[in-house]
Amino acid sequence: MYNAVTRDISVTVNPYFIDEQSDPDEGHYVWAYQVEIENQGGETVQLISRYWNITDGTGNVQEVKGAGVVGEQPVIRPGERFEYTSGTPLPTPSGIMVGRYQMETEHGDTFDIDVPAFSLDSPYGSRSLN
Repeated sequence: MYNAVTRDISVTVNPYFIDEQSDPDEGHYVWAYQVEIENQGGETVQLISRYWNITDGTGNVQEVKGAGVVGEQPVIRPGERFEYTSGTPLPTPSGIMVGRYQMETEHGDTFDIDVPAFSLDSPYGSRSLN
């Protein structure tokens, strides 16, 4: 598991390889990642948008931007958490992802929170820290 805390909002990511959706002979590797966003602060926030930087094992970078996560823009009150699962394919047996979420307070203030960098490793590549 990987974790980052920004402005009392904790983001924990647990990535895992999905062998049954991958086809190494065709250069297709798929991962899912579970994300938990926990509001450890004192103000209600809403997740407005996401940004991902996805780097495959050869150094090619893909950037992904969009509204919310998994079709939602969740409101997270103090002490509450929001969890979701998503995924990404890569053409290599390993890679790394890092990102951020834009949050908005009840008063309309926006700020970014970090999503920790997390390694995407499959059993088909050599093990290395990305």
